[in-house]
Amino acid sequence: MNPAPNLILIGPMGAGKTCIGRRLAERFTLDFVDVDQAIVDAAGASIPTIFEHAGEAGFRNHEREALARVLEGRGQLVSTGGGAVLDPDNRALIARRGFVVYLRVSVTAQLERLARDKGRPLLQRPDREQVLHDLAAHRDPLYRELADLTLDTDPYTAADATAQLVVKLASQWQRQDLTA
Repeated sequence: MNPAPNLILIGPMGAGKTCIGRRLAERFTLDFVDVDQAIVDAAGASIPTIFEHAGEAGFRNHEREALARVLEGRGQLVSTGGGAVLDPDNRALIARRGFVVYLRVSVTAQLERLARDKGRPLLQRPDREQVLHDLAAHRDPLYRELADLTLDTDPYTAADATAQLVVKLASQWQRQDLTA
């Protein structure tokens, strides 16, 4: 058993971090926190707007700050942005402050799930499939290195993925005493 103050979901866009995260949070009676939403709330601007005005580097600064604020808490299910693992300080913080679940997804499934999503700045290009392959090649090793548990979400609905994770977490994650 791996005791940790938070459950933290990592993985690429379209893996199901937010949808599955909400379900897991309810199942384990944890507060659900979406880091992307925390960024939007703190910045007072949408993620595409932040990218437009500050670029990816500016967005990553917002992300680093939001993640640090969020992970000061305990008893949370935290859904990170797909690129949060790019920053070594973020990776160290994630590893220290939670039990980390990598929701893996194939590029094929990502393309299907994100087909109508216009809110992803990194995908506002005609070569979306190549972008997703490039992101996966760079980020997958980081996700794998950080993960305490990995679930391939391709074959599952959000409900089924949640059920799979509940079973796996029962034997691998011990909720840390929240009063400590």
